[in-house]
Amino acid sequence: MTTHIPYLTARPAWKALESHSNAIRDVHLRTLFADDPKRGRRLTAEAAGLYLDYSKNRVTDETMGLLLELAKQSGLQDRIGAMFSGDKINITENRAVLHVALRAPRQTAIMVDGENVVDRVHAVLDKMADFSNRVRSGEWKGHTGRPIRNVVNIGIGGSDLGPVMAYEALKHYSDRSMNFRFVSNIDGTDVTETLRDLDPAETLFIVASKTFTTQETMTNAQTARDWLIKGLGGDNNAVARHFVAVSTNAAKVSEFGIDTANMFEFWDWVGGRYSLASAIGLSTMVAIGPEHFRGLLDGMRQMDQHFRTAAFEHNLPVLMGLLTVWYTNFFGAQTVAVLPYEQYLNRFPAYLQQLTMESNGKHVTLDGTAVDYQTGPVYWGEPGTNGQHSFYQLIHQGTRLIPCDFIAFGQSLNPVGQHHDILMANVFAQAEALAFGKTQAEVRAEGTPDWLVPHRVFGGNRPSTTILAERLTPEALGKLVALYEHSVFTQGVIWDIDSFDQWGVELGKQLANRILPELDTKNESGAGHDSSTNNLIRRYRQMKQTGGT
Repeated sequence: MTTHIPYLTARPAWKALESHSNAIRDVHLRTLFADDPKRGRRLTAEAAGLYLDYSKNRVTDETMGLLLELAKQSGLQDRIGAMFSGDKINITENRAVLHVALRAPRQTAIMVDGENVVDRVHAVLDKMADFSNRVRSGEWKGHTGRPIRNVVNIGIGGSDLGPVMAYEALKHYSDRSMNFRFVSNIDGTDVTETLRDLDPAETLFIVASKTFTTQETMTNAQTARDWLIKGLGGDNNAVARHFVAVSTNAAKVSEFGIDTANMFEFWDWVGGRYSLASAIGLSTMVAIGPEHFRGLLDGMRQMDQHFRTAAFEHNLPVLMGLLTVWYTNFFGAQTVAVLPYEQYLNRFPAYLQQLTMESNGKHVTLDGTAVDYQTGPVYWGEPGTNGQHSFYQLIHQGTRLIPCDFIAFGQSLNPVGQHHDILMANVFAQAEALAFGKTQAEVRAEGTPDWLVPHRVFGGNRPSTTILAERLTPEALGKLVALYEHSVFTQGVIWDIDSFDQWGVELGKQLANRILPELDTKNESGAGHDSSTNNLIRRYRQMKQTGGT
């Protein structure tokens, strides 16, 4: 029997948090640390090899207690159980949400519509491993008998952001005798520049589209197909040796010229932004090998188990999700900065943008009621220390409150001189500077002229969380990915929204399909839009005809 959950702002813990937030709004982190000398060790949590320091957040024990109570009053434990059990918690699409099944052990049973989906997952993983080994060893030959040296993943959204992030993050473990590239943008420049210096005889394309009808993906795939056939003497039979598919539409895959034996399946209970551990990760597996890919899955599995079983007060994803709710709903924060101090994670913030904002960018509750509170903050970021020389100024001395997640590792994969110590010194220094700042008295004590003092004061009291792991291994990356997945889930449960649909991407697609034929210079129609859109269409037609002059 489902327990009735009151509307968010009617829950007792919410009301208590409103009162509490007003009481501590002006309490500075300097005071919190001065009053509790053990705070820096006490407000930490550790699990699955990740160390979470949340002591530099504007919270007290009372804050955390109320946030944890809000999680309980929101039914978070039951919702976690429902997800792991295969219940159809994506209610607008009547689908289960089972990215956790993608990394479940073989002996696990997770039932969907009477079928144990874990068996199917491992059948696909085994097929992926066999294919990857054949490509990596040179056993798989192209149409002319030459081995594959270049792999190009063609997808968009989760079919691109996950694979490209994972490839960049795990490049240290990749086969450096091969090149891996990624095409997603419908802009012809993307596919043109990707293919410019490749040899068709040594190039394999992985086309990732569940329906094999995604406009951007299939347009790019057709361009790649034409390029390949032209480069291999016009023989259409070449397609079968240079294209494989990640899809469920066997008819379309076959029509394209791909042997359906080389079609890798995934399922409607896997959302695109949660699909890295599925066949969508095929390019990643080819790059790093099946053993390392299984390490990635094992890291995800460890975090899944922690999220499912750990008490909320020690539960890393729960703590991170609740802190995001705290700042979003009680401090008016509109963004979260994710700042990995690891160059290999340069695409991790971009990956999180889709994971977080496509999931929780919602304006109605599960029952369709319009919300009157904020959901889904903007996630953004860049690797440190690059960001320090661009946008950190705004975080330190600007007028906006921007909570930050610092991600760092105890050991470098590329130890060179003192580089890593300098890098880590910057991680710790930035978090310290954000928290404690520099007072007027401290600035004056440095001999700063009075007129310059206001410019050199740092207010501090800027919250941050630091996540540490020993090394960036495939396993560690898996833990980080699952950590944020489950943090997003926690936020969505509190906000009572469906974190697993994405209807917001549909309207623009529909309008684009309507406008596309109207851009033909021979088409005189196209007056059915607003005056701005009609005028832009006319101007674009003129530019096409005149070459932009």
